[in-house]
Amino acid sequence: MDYTQGITPAADAYEGKAWNVVGHTYTPKLHSDSVFIWHAVIPDGTFVPPHIHPTQDEWIYVLEGALEIEFGADVHKAGPGDTIRMPRGIAHGIFNRSGAVATCVFGVAPARKLFDLFSKLDGITDPEELTRISALHEVDFLPPPDAA
Repeated sequence: MDYTQGITPAADAYEGKAWNVVGHTYTPKLHSDSVFIWHAVIPDGTFVPPHIHPTQDEWIYVLEGALEIEFGADVHKAGPGDTIRMPRGIAHGIFNRSGAVATCVFGVAPARKLFDLFSKLDGITDPEELTRISALHEVDFLPPPDAA
């Protein structure tokens, strides 16, 4: 895919797209074979369940609000100006338990199939369907923990 010079204005989206994925609003800002970057609005009480990107490194730069990132049993809190690093192959879950909306910029490298995945997940609420489609696009959700 060609990467062209230019600016994606703050109020605009790359290719005019925006998606609702797991209750978050994702607005793509840049997409090439090498990288995919999107702006996210993450309402309080929403989350992305623990998952693995086997072929991509991922990061989040927090603009406003706060997020908690779970790497297994380790929970890390991030606020405005913090960068969260999630290397490929490492399971991570993203949670907003802050009491307020969080906004941030996500990125993955290489882009692989994530842009297409978000297009397919737009508005899907069934967890089994979300998991199935994600696996076809190189994102592997972990099974939920056993109820004790």
